[in-house]
Formats: sequence, structure tokens, C-alpha cells
Amino acid sequence: MALDMAKKKEIIAKFARDSKDTGSSEVQIALLSQRIADLTEHLKANPKDHSSRLGLLKLVGQRKSLLSYLKKTQYNRYAKLIGELKLKDR
Repeated sequence: MALDMAKKKEIIAKFARDSKDTGSSEVQIALLSQRIADLTEHLKANPKDHSSRLGLLKLVGQRKSLLSYLKKTQYNRYAKLIGELKLKDR
């Protein structure tokens, strides 16, 4: 369920702060969101794949903690990011 390199580079280019940014919170959240979407589609086709379901829950928790960190430290970037990714503000 890993992202292919072309898709990953596209996401990094879209959400990076500058040309060398690959690890900022925004980029990590965007990459996690794409992996979550891919796993969700996989689980719709394979509902008995419980190990993937556990992996999905782990990714969702990781994204949630990154979102809460970004919300506390840089609210403007948080608001922009959830708007672009179409996530709910919780």
C-alpha cells in the first residue's frame, strides 16, 4: 500500500514550504492522508483484512497527532491545510 514515487513527489511539491522541504508537518499530513485514502479503498474491497485495518487506525492516529500539533503551533497553516485536504476541523 505504499505510495509510488511519482505520486509522493507530487504531494511533496504541492505541500512543501520550500524546494527542500520533505518533512514538515504539512507534508507528512498530506502523505498520511493519501495513504489513508488508499487503505480505505483497499479495505472496501477486502473487508476481512484485519492487519491492514490496524495499520489504517495507526495512520489515522498519527495524522491526528500531527494535526493537533499543527493546530496548536501554527493555526493559519493548519486551517489552510485542512481546507486543501478537505478534512474536518475537530
